[in-house]
Order: sequence, then structure tokens, then C-alpha cells
Amino acid sequence: MKRSISLMALLLLIGGVFSFTQVKTWKIGKDYSVDFSAKGVNGIFKTLSGTVNFDEAKLSESKLVFTIDVNSINTGNGLQNKHALGDEWFNADKYPNIKFTSSSIEKKEKGYIAKGKLTVKDVTKEISIPFTFTKSGSKGKISSSFSIDRSTYNVGKAGGDVGNTIKINIAIPVTK
Repeated sequence: MKRSISLMALLLLIGGVFSFTQVKTWKIGKDYSVDFSAKGVNGIFKTLSGTVNFDEAKLSESKLVFTIDVNSINTGNGLQNKHALGDEWFNADKYPNIKFTSSSIEKKEKGYIAKGKLTVKDVTKEISIPFTFTKSGSKGKISSSFSIDRSTYNVGKAGGDVGNTIKINIAIPVTK
């Protein structure tokens, strides 16, 4: 009997420790924005989903996972949208998502760096994405601005009317 009580006490203690060390999970709000721009094109992706496990005090346990629905692209031009979804550009039928999964998050002087894998089409590359996290009570916001080379991910042909460097601006409101 003493052994059972001791085992139960140990399990409760371990459970209590894990409940206090768990990283905060944030829910992504509806008013997010994912904008992109380059020479010759700009637009947005309307659909983003993901998981935000982020705690400023526990960065080694934090993780960001974001998925963008390629079919939600909107350049403001229906013909350009259709072309972007085609085989030469995003090939949305075969590769319907763009995905980022962080492997580590580090504190920097002006915010954070999420290192991880970005998958676009059939290409996965390690990248570092700078971001800031602002918190106010039970709400927060992740903001980021960075650039990628679209030719690295086999998106369109290099050169041409669209610039190779794509600037991406992201704002993601989150709540506990």
C-alpha cells in the first residue's frame, strides 16, 4: 500500500513539474496577413494555419509551424493568379502548401530568429527568419519581414518580368 501511495505521489509530482514547464500554446487569430512583393508582382496569401508554441522564457522548447495554402494566392489579377498556380510557378495541384517548421528559436538584439525548414514546391531549405513578438495580456503578435530567392525553390524561371528576390511581410495575431 505504501508503495502505491509513493508511486502515485511521484507521478503527481512529475505531472506537476511538466504542467509548469510547458511552453505556451497560442491560437492564430483571423486577422493575419501574408504579403509578398517583387519586381513585377505583389500580392497576398489569404489562408494561413499553424501551431505557435512560444514562450520567451523557454525558447529551447518553443516551436513555430506555419502552412500557407498556395491556392489562396491573390495578386489582384485573376489571370496572374491562375498563372502563379500553374506548373511553371507554384504547381498548386501537386504542391498545394508552403510550409515552415522551426528547429530552434534564438533571442537577438531586436527580436528573435527562427531557424528551420521552408518547403516550397519540391524544395526544402534551411532558412533563418527574423521576427518580433509583442505581448499584451492574453494577446500577442508575431511580425516578420524577410526575403527569399524564388529560383532557389523552382518557382518560375530565373530572370524575366518577375524579380528573383521576393520580400515577404507577415503579421500574425495570437491569443492564449
